[in-house]
Amino acid sequence: MSVTMKNYTTIAATTLVAAMTGLVAAPSVAHAVTLLDLLRGGPANQSRSPAASLEREAQGGLEMGDPEPLPRVTGPRYYTYKPEAMRRIQITLRSPEAASAVAAENGADSRRFLAEAKVSALPGVAEAVEAYYGNPAKPFIWITATGPSDKARQMLDALAQADTVGLSPEDYVVALPSGDTASDGDQFQRELVGFEVALSAAVLTYVADTERGRIDPNKISGYYDFKRKTVNLSPVLDMLRLSPDVAAYLRNRDPDNIQFVTLRNELARLRAEDAADAGRVEIKGRLMLKPGQSSAELPNVMAALKAAASDALKAEHGLVLDAYDGSTQYTNELAEVIKDFQEEQDLKPDGVVGPATVRALTGHSNEEKIKKLVVALEQLRWLPADLGDRYVFINQPAYQAYYFEGGREQLSMRVVVGSKANQTYFFQDQIQTVEFNPYWGVPKSIIVNEMLPKLRQDPGYLDRLGYEVSYGGKRVASSEVNWNTTHAVNVRQPPGSDNALGELKILFPNDHAIYMHDTPSKSYFNRDMRALSHGCVRLSEPRVMAAAVMGTTVEDIGRQIASGQNRAVQVPQKIPVYVSYFTAWPNKDGIVEYFDDVYERDSYTAKAFAATGEARGT
Repeated sequence: MSVTMKNYTTIAATTLVAAMTGLVAAPSVAHAVTLLDLLRGGPANQSRSPAASLEREAQGGLEMGDPEPLPRVTGPRYYTYKPEAMRRIQITLRSPEAASAVAAENGADSRRFLAEAKVSALPGVAEAVEAYYGNPAKPFIWITATGPSDKARQMLDALAQADTVGLSPEDYVVALPSGDTASDGDQFQRELVGFEVALSAAVLTYVADTERGRIDPNKISGYYDFKRKTVNLSPVLDMLRLSPDVAAYLRNRDPDNIQFVTLRNELARLRAEDAADAGRVEIKGRLMLKPGQSSAELPNVMAALKAAASDALKAEHGLVLDAYDGSTQYTNELAEVIKDFQEEQDLKPDGVVGPATVRALTGHSNEEKIKKLVVALEQLRWLPADLGDRYVFINQPAYQAYYFEGGREQLSMRVVVGSKANQTYFFQDQIQTVEFNPYWGVPKSIIVNEMLPKLRQDPGYLDRLGYEVSYGGKRVASSEVNWNTTHAVNVRQPPGSDNALGELKILFPNDHAIYMHDTPSKSYFNRDMRALSHGCVRLSEPRVMAAAVMGTTVEDIGRQIASGQNRAVQVPQKIPVYVSYFTAWPNKDGIVEYFDDVYERDSYTAKAFAATGEARGT
């Protein structure tokens, strides 16, 4: 199909190519699937007449004037969290006369009061409660004719310990009846039945919360992408009725993977030792102290160093540490000690006492750690109960990617993730393809936000950089495009030493055009704060990760790259990948590590907790 710039001088770039996320059967030449493809329903629809496409786009409101104001492409936003609405439980008694045997067993015909119970619950919980108590053959679980049973008190005690697994006990509080059967008669029976229904609703709410999480992450922000788990509540009340130990049953519904257990145990340890946090050294302000400068906070820095440094470091620099007299002058000798401490902490050993070094010196307070653990326990419930035997785990706040096989960490490496303005999403997917010598399909956001101002001044900019510009499947010169108007073109960077994706990329097709890839900007991996990309995950050792997911050697990966060919090869077996966001997470030795909340997402989760508690009346 021939398209000339004489006929279409109004081609421009407000809906440009998205990152290449298409998969190709192995081995074959890889082709980019652009955002324009997806918007049009796929590459097959590109057979449409370009003139008709331009006309439709203009009619769709894309024209904004000549020249148009500089547009802006923005990422997802954070929402005001709206919890799932509660509803009144409405129990309809089926064949009340058939309940006489059950009524006799309970000591009184109390079932007639079930329809009067004033209890609200989540819709799924309400349905399960209604189904159970609407069946006249189902006996009460928590009450006898004279009051709450021992089983009920056991369950109340178990629910009161919900905070041990990061849940809120206030969400499951049920008040005991205040009267007694001798003096209050029917009124007491009404209270008893109301208590019965309320406790069943509380238990079912706990089961739903502990298996899928209290909150729906997709309602926090567009940066979350999860299919929320379904929890089968139908058999729970029957199982509790038959269970000899209802507290044990409740605990058995909690996640039991090693990560959850480690975080739960850390939470218990911190709460038990919270008083020990009183001696923590505080360093005030946002310090940025370089050798030769002075600061009133230097004595606190040195006090924190003596508390946090290893015995080996303190022995090696004993003379310098002993000679320190509380001065505010940051000397070169003190900087050498800080450099060695930074190296111990896997920080850039530059001797500059900045935020990352201060965090390593002082750590997070116990209060901060506890908050991080509660959020982490919630977030872990959004993921599968079993992460798998073989998977890749990316933790954005840690700026690390890990490869697991046999359920154990086999390798880890530094990564660069999205900047705060271009955040990496939190989701799970499956690795399907490794692409060697990739093209880079330039995302619309980068063209519009970053390149378009330059292109309006210098239309040949992309030509000189070697980028390919095309429309309707035909190459056009960047210098021939009128970048002041608004129609769609495709832009991509061919493979090469300066390609933004480097030697390879690892694809797990998703709606966010996020993948792992190499980069020519190697210096970024030396930084402590590595939220620097446009959203994708840059790997410090891409060949090593590619060899792991391909089940081959680094040497074989090198040969594939050395061919110079752009090829996309399917992995032998799809591998789960978790692009996650945990500010508290256990390392391979079972030690929980804590990280800064680079995107401030924990605070939004905390707001969602508060909104949920309010909606539940707690």
